Amino acid sequence: MITLYVIQSKVTRKRYVGITNNLHRRLLEHRSGNTKGGQILGDFDVLLTEVYPDHIQARQREIFLKSGKGREWLKTINAP
Repeated sequence: MITLYVIQSKVTRKRYVGITNNLHRRLLEHRSGNTKGGQILGDFDVLLTEVYPDHIQARQREIFLKSGKGREWLKTINAP
């Protein structure tokens, strides 16, 4: 199982979209500041998680969420 996730900075509201086979580990890496996304976002909230049976499907969704239409859709689920 592959998890797609979207995290959002509490300060700047910037978002990071990623996929992983271990969400708990990956979020710890972001929170520790050892990843580029974690360094840019700082303190963040998990905005969205979706589980997919394989990497191909998760990657297709990741590509969509990073597109213009995907970013617009993310705005609709974004808390004010």
